[in-house]
Amino acid sequence: MLKEPGLSALPDFAAITPDTIVPTLDALLAERDAAADAAKAAEPSFAATWLPVEQADVALDNFWSSVWHLHAVADTPELRAAHAAGQAVLTERGIAAQQDRAMFDTLRSLAVTPDFAQLDDADRVAVERSIRDRTLAGVALDDTARERFKEVATELSALQTAFASAVLDATDAWTLHVTEEARLAGLSEADRAMMAAAAEARGLTGWVVTLQQPSVVAVLTFAEDRSLRAEVYRAYGTRASDQGPDAGKFDNGPRIRRILELRHEAARLLGFPDSVARSLSTKMAPDVGEVLAFLRDLAQRARPHAEAEIAELRAFAAEHLGIDDLQPWDIGFVGDRLKRHAHAIDQSVVKQYFPVDRVLAGWRALLGQLFGLTLTARPDVTTYHPDARYYDVADEGGVFAGLYLDLHARPGKKGGAWMAPARPYLTDASLPVAYMVCNFAPTGGATPLLSHDDVTTLLHETGHCLHHLFTRVPRPDIAGTTGFEWDAVELPSQLMEDFAWEPSVLAAMSDHVETGEPLPRDLFERMLAARRFQSGMFLVRQIEFAMFDLLLHLGTQGDDPMAVIEAVRDEVAVVRPPAWHRFPNSFAHIFAGGYAAGYYSYLWAELLAADGFAAFVEAGTVDRATGDRLRETVLSQGAVRPAIELFRAFRGRDPDPAAMLARHGLV
Repeated sequence: MLKEPGLSALPDFAAITPDTIVPTLDALLAERDAAADAAKAAEPSFAATWLPVEQADVALDNFWSSVWHLHAVADTPELRAAHAAGQAVLTERGIAAQQDRAMFDTLRSLAVTPDFAQLDDADRVAVERSIRDRTLAGVALDDTARERFKEVATELSALQTAFASAVLDATDAWTLHVTEEARLAGLSEADRAMMAAAAEARGLTGWVVTLQQPSVVAVLTFAEDRSLRAEVYRAYGTRASDQGPDAGKFDNGPRIRRILELRHEAARLLGFPDSVARSLSTKMAPDVGEVLAFLRDLAQRARPHAEAEIAELRAFAAEHLGIDDLQPWDIGFVGDRLKRHAHAIDQSVVKQYFPVDRVLAGWRALLGQLFGLTLTARPDVTTYHPDARYYDVADEGGVFAGLYLDLHARPGKKGGAWMAPARPYLTDASLPVAYMVCNFAPTGGATPLLSHDDVTTLLHETGHCLHHLFTRVPRPDIAGTTGFEWDAVELPSQLMEDFAWEPSVLAAMSDHVETGEPLPRDLFERMLAARRFQSGMFLVRQIEFAMFDLLLHLGTQGDDPMAVIEAVRDEVAVVRPPAWHRFPNSFAHIFAGGYAAGYYSYLWAELLAADGFAAFVEAGTVDRATGDRLRETVLSQGAVRPAIELFRAFRGRDPDPAAMLARHGLV
């Protein structure tokens, strides 16, 4: 599969070196410009105006997706510098292309030709979306305003890249060398082995705690040493800021202020009152008032639960753990002990049932049961790191897609989990490929064990991958997740999460690392009973993030991110971090990712996802017919139709909010 050269060829990671990135970009951009010039000179038609430019854009996007991926998963100082230089070139030239008034007029001329109405829906929508997106890129502005918009966009891109790099640098810079094993009391053998491997990799004896997510979660959830929890919490919560152990070294504070200024300016240049209105102009939600009302209604429902939960934590901490002044760095630890006490659940014990290889075997079985999929490893496909694997993805009709899987944390790899397109679907001979990336416990040492949260994350990213891989829309700008309304794009991912609570699925994903036994039914029942444990606290935390994002971008409460988040916490939070905490400085979702003035999308999409999963429950949960219907009505359709119409095609009606409220135990 995909061995032929051209747009469908798999990435040649070995050929992507820092010194080749900008020259390759320049050549691809020249080809794209030549295609655009030819399109502008031709009589407007889809074949002459659209297709040659799209083909050149796909070649460019394919190359840059490979560069971006390497920067995210196998970064080096040299690669980072080349990526930043390439990003600057790509941004400047991309904005110029979007602001090409002659091309804009050519597309508008195409849209009014007699043949345009006869095109396939995907072809028409692709052209119409391009006209819309070019308008939002400033093409219709006068010369002075258009030039200023270009300057703003170029600076914004550089700042966002620098923001993400600062977070990565700050994460990698801090370590804690532990020489006394007593400080690690409470951590599992697997977690200690992970930290011992981190020490060995640095030529040290003992253990090394890092700010990689598995290490942080292990300490904050299981470490009995309160001072260790506090030290790690402070280091993690002050990354890339003016506070903490590396205060000022990677500070994102000035970048945040400048990013906000530029986003406001860009919105005003386009005629929007603020950057929130600009963001919502392409989303499912109608306006900021409705989004804020949605969030505040959720907060009103969730906060009483959250207040009761934090009161229960304080009482338990005082009575059972001798902690009379519960602090934020205690919450994960006390919560775990309370869960063990109330539900007899020990997360370190639960992890013993989820060795990564068994989880992946069960994951593959689930994909077969729901969609008839098989994944076949391709050892002949060269990857960029020993942790990464490539798979052919097939159904009864044969191989129809490809998947890169990269699951484990390591230095030089960005934290978190994500899916990214590697190749788009173009024809049945040019198939879609996705990157699926997580940050589970590192390889090396003991067998990597996953938490149940890790299993949920795996299924979440699977939903995004399926959305990309199942598409049969041959216009990449509106295929899969690309072009899909951002506040609905989490529908497939959050829907897939709920399979992590299906007993047959977990039985197939589990296999005790020592005994080989699957997850016991009684343990599953206790986990299920504890599923909504602290769900009120979780919800108000998500609402806090979403409201902070919207209000900061609205600008109605000023542009000091710490002042805004404290105001939001006054309204919704039940946990207050210390004054030195700098959450905004590492909030890459909104300052370096795609969620600016859109973080609410996680909760908005959950409305759709919870009701969508209810369709599976009604059919017996792991149901092939329902999976096929989801694939046909939603996952294969891209953005050819609005997301609400796709949902209605799947469910036969509008979404019912009761499913989401029940998901969190709020009804």
